[in-house]
Amino acid sequence: MTDSDTETISVAEISDGPGGEGVEEPGTTVDLPVVDILTGRGFVTGKSGSGKSNTASVIIENLLSANFPVLIVDTDGEYYGLKQEFELLHAGADEECDIQVSPEHAERLATLALEQNVPIILDVSGYLDDAASDELVTEVAKHLFAKEKKLKKPFLMLIEECHEYIPEKGGMDEAGKMLIKIGKRGRKHGLGVVGISQRPADVKKDFITQCDWLVWHRLTWRNDTKVVGRILGSEYADAIEDMGNGEGFLVTDWSESIRRVQFHKKQTFDAGATPGLDDFERPDLKSVDGDLVSDLKEISDEKARQESRIADLRQEIDKKDAKIRQLERELEEARDLSRMADQFAQAMFQKAEAPYRGGDGRNLNRPTEKQAALGEYNEASDGDVANAAADAAAEGGDGTENAGDTPPRRPLEAPSGPPWPTHGLLSESDEAEADGAGDAGAAAAPADDESWMAAAEMGDFEPAELHPAPGAESRRDVVDRMTAIVNALGDVHHGMLAHYRERGISDPLAAHVAAGETGDQHLAYGRNRSLRRAGFIRHAGRGKYEYALPDLVSDEYADLLGDDELRETVAAIEASFVEEEADGE
Repeated sequence: MTDSDTETISVAEISDGPGGEGVEEPGTTVDLPVVDILTGRGFVTGKSGSGKSNTASVIIENLLSANFPVLIVDTDGEYYGLKQEFELLHAGADEECDIQVSPEHAERLATLALEQNVPIILDVSGYLDDAASDELVTEVAKHLFAKEKKLKKPFLMLIEECHEYIPEKGGMDEAGKMLIKIGKRGRKHGLGVVGISQRPADVKKDFITQCDWLVWHRLTWRNDTKVVGRILGSEYADAIEDMGNGEGFLVTDWSESIRRVQFHKKQTFDAGATPGLDDFERPDLKSVDGDLVSDLKEISDEKARQESRIADLRQEIDKKDAKIRQLERELEEARDLSRMADQFAQAMFQKAEAPYRGGDGRNLNRPTEKQAALGEYNEASDGDVANAAADAAAEGGDGTENAGDTPPRRPLEAPSGPPWPTHGLLSESDEAEADGAGDAGAAAAPADDESWMAAAEMGDFEPAELHPAPGAESRRDVVDRMTAIVNALGDVHHGMLAHYRERGISDPLAAHVAAGETGDQHLAYGRNRSLRRAGFIRHAGRGKYEYALPDLVSDEYADLLGDDELRETVAAIEASFVEEEADGE
């Protein structure tokens, strides 16, 4: 047996009092075997102010004086006073620590402790996030356990407030499971653990009953004294309530007796003492060798670089996400416009299927003529895109329209020929007739609905410039034509138009939400623009729009309709979107 196997540390003296009679003479020195303390399982308990932290510090001071390294998990930041006499690495989250550490430092901390004999205070009191401190404790404990399987070097890990890690009630997290594992299997590897707690009733009993040595300081709470009674006996449960500061029952596997002892007072600064009225004076603390923390600082620097890089990447991702959302909105608007265009085209094609003025007309069931008509429609739509850009410039790039000061678009000047573009929708004889009418300066409306729709689709004229002369169309023709335009709009546009009809005056965002859509300003104003260009609403100033369908119908007949006729005509057109809204509800 080597000297180190029999080496002891002196920590207390036998005390005179209930529960300690007849064991040893009061004043007898109490020694603890170093190897059993370093590799065993210990538990120190007592209410606040009873001396439990002093007892732990006395044991640690003796071990450090004998050059035995330890690692202290300090939950309250009260062990840094040991640095008054000893070189310890104070690692934690506060600036007062020698080094700020995170779980990435765990392996290096374990290496310093076991391979370079560096005592460590792992101060977790400064971590605002309990999950971060728990992860740090877990990782350090894992690396200590893994390294000790090979090194088998006597080493002690002390855990303050151990009930937070190994509670009697409730589940344990990874840190608690790892500490229990060390308590059960660490001894054969040389890794010991001692838990400190002021509430033995809250500590897992499986841990307490497996300990090789225990210290019971003053306890007064009934649940805690019950624990003393179950483990030590009722006479000790009664006596423990009257113990003095630093006094406690010492129970060890290597001694068959229960000794009442008075522990020595710690020699280093008591950072855990209750503050008094005197000025607090922090003592001079021993600094740790800079070479010991160089690797830790490199880990910190690398972690900082990674966090900076992660922050940059997150910023880039946020920008890309914003761009994606913008493109999705634009895509949705483009889909709306595409659906509208398709529906407009279908309405045009359906009318174009009938022979025009007794001629052959077009048969759109024939693929070649249908394709030609589509080409002409797309050509007309190109002009509409340009006009849409002009609208966007006039209405502002932020999704809000101007206050109505911008003058309206000037309609394109009519070339020699008919005052409305026909784009091949007329037969040759009708084209000649239209040319003659244009040469004569006639202002009559085109005789067919198709040319009116083509002109409207091109966006070259506002609806007011497309009114037929009085008597050019029957009231049924106007209803059919306007109903076709309404039907060419989507369900969202119908809902918005119904909202304007109900409110009279409103704003695009409110109309968009009323139609069952989101509060996306970009989509709301885009869809609102389609209603305005069709003449169903008009700008009322200050970002508001008003319902304009009745006025539009009245203008179609140069105000010649009577009130009843006007109401009937408007109601017939409104049925195309009001009924749909009612059905939806």
